[in-house]
Amino acid sequence: MMDLSPAAGAMAALLRTLSDDDLDRRTPCGGTVAALLTHVGGLTVAFTDAARKDLGPTTSTPPGGEMPDELPPTWRTEFPARLDDLARAWTDPAAWEGATRAGGIDLPAPVAATVAVDELVLHAWDLAVATGRAHVPDDESLAAVEEFVLGIPADPAARQGLFGPPVPVGDDATRFEKVLAHAGRDPRWRA
Repeated sequence: MMDLSPAAGAMAALLRTLSDDDLDRRTPCGGTVAALLTHVGGLTVAFTDAARKDLGPTTSTPPGGEMPDELPPTWRTEFPARLDDLARAWTDPAAWEGATRAGGIDLPAPVAATVAVDELVLHAWDLAVATGRAHVPDDESLAAVEEFVLGIPADPAARQGLFGPPVPVGDDATRFEKVLAHAGRDPRWRA
């Protein structure tokens, strides 16, 4: 079992710093901060339900599927609470057993947890750099994301819906920058 609370807590802390002026900023993964926040709000529910094996509409919608066009007015309090629920749901040993579903894909429960951490770590960075903030994940979360990201071949078909093409970085790149680059993000991207 992996502790999702550091990645969820880092995302929640970042969300609490965002202002209304940040919402229209562009992100390195495409779209606006508001659109990415909507995605984060949805994925927290989906991966919480995946942990609880509460399979239904939230776990069956593919990425980019039906998502609200705008943030709910309560997102500043609602989304951090959802992130707490996500981390708590994955503390149950039963969450790690068997198979579950997320994004409309059936997968082993431990893989779903890793994908959840990947989403939190990469999107926290997306939000941070889009709004002029810094984000470096905790070591355990980074190790999980690194293993997951490096396990995806550079073949575009294997990366479809997950990552863009790998971005070249220099030998002096940090571990996190190398992970970002392999996930198709340019670690030098700035708003």
